[in-house]
Amino acid sequence: MGGLTLTKSRGTLAELYSGRDNGIGLVRLLLAIGVVLSHSKPLGFGAHDLGYYLFNRQTNVGTLSVYGFFVLSGMLITRSARRTSIGRYAWHRALRILPALWVCLAVTALVVAPLVALREHGNLNGFWHGPSGPFNYIWANMWTGLRQFGIHDLLASTTPWGRHTNTSVFDGALWSLAYEMLCYIVIGMLAVTCVLQNARRFVVVLTVGTYAIIVMDYWESSSWTGPVTGSYSTSVAPLLGGLSFQWIVYLGFLFLLGGVMDLYRERIPVHDGLGIASAIAFVGTLVTGGFFVLGLPAFAYLLVWLSVRMPRKLHWVGRKNDYSYGIYIYGFVGQQVFASLGWNRWGYIPFATISVIAAFVAAYLSWHLVERHALSLKGWTPRLRRGGPAGRSAEKADSTESSAEDPALLPAGTKA
Repeated sequence: MGGLTLTKSRGTLAELYSGRDNGIGLVRLLLAIGVVLSHSKPLGFGAHDLGYYLFNRQTNVGTLSVYGFFVLSGMLITRSARRTSIGRYAWHRALRILPALWVCLAVTALVVAPLVALREHGNLNGFWHGPSGPFNYIWANMWTGLRQFGIHDLLASTTPWGRHTNTSVFDGALWSLAYEMLCYIVIGMLAVTCVLQNARRFVVVLTVGTYAIIVMDYWESSSWTGPVTGSYSTSVAPLLGGLSFQWIVYLGFLFLLGGVMDLYRERIPVHDGLGIASAIAFVGTLVTGGFFVLGLPAFAYLLVWLSVRMPRKLHWVGRKNDYSYGIYIYGFVGQQVFASLGWNRWGYIPFATISVIAAFVAAYLSWHLVERHALSLKGWTPRLRRGGPAGRSAEKADSTESSAEDPALLPAGTKA
């Protein structure tokens, strides 16, 4: 195998998946890069996302990557929720998502946007004020809900995406974070009510229920390969903003499916034959149709199988430094700026290459200056608790949990 050592070829997920010795870091990194590559098409050239026509107009590489994030996040976050108190669980989730998001919003609104305004208008007159100004942009989006896409009219006329939508958009990739946060809240509720510990079948029921809605969509659809035709409502949730029932169902199904894999890890087989079969089903449905009915479950298993069966020499990716979140939240911003500068004139490959490199640089800075330091606080306990036996017990439990569950602290993008 060219010096690469594979993990044991068969067994259960409980037997073969443990702690950080897996390929989840590499899979997540590839998914984040997939989002940037996919967005290079519409943001740079006003075209459909990468893979849209190849996948029979069912999905695209970017959305597919978001789906993958939700599967892996569902498995990791469920494991974390089972092993920590609800307070500690909420603290870990907040540390992983919010500090980097807040810095990203501040950099976008207070650094990038003023430079764009100077280039487009030649001055900053009226820039700092108004309901569509930079400070409102930060406030409106700081709790993961993307409730303000742009700042004034910037980028609306200077980018392909702005001209296509006739709106100002700085970081559209943040849309999936609200659904990610919603999934965190649901899992937290299931943990605090002891469902994860004592009634895991209820999670299976929820997963089957969301899948049934997806199947019904296709039953009512006029085309096996066409878009989903179901009628969906949008509701506004506090802090999270507007949420589409469609995305709640589809992303929720994948998150719950990942959670079920963790809850029943002692019964989930990891077998190369099943991995190959899932890959065939995944690719086949992408090309011929029926992806959401058959391809989504196959894709979920394929990702978990790949994460476990990844050659051990690749397990180091993401073990100490996880750049996937930073790539996801900064990639869109960079691409919009590059498009406004006309760097798309060289074609897709140069534009996509520049976009990925810039996203890596931003992610590197985000991880080493913000994310890593925020995560160093995951074991923090209020001073009043530290002196007593309860505080010392909590610290010991957190230390044990952290050594085995660091991957669970890595968020999905949405995610996508």
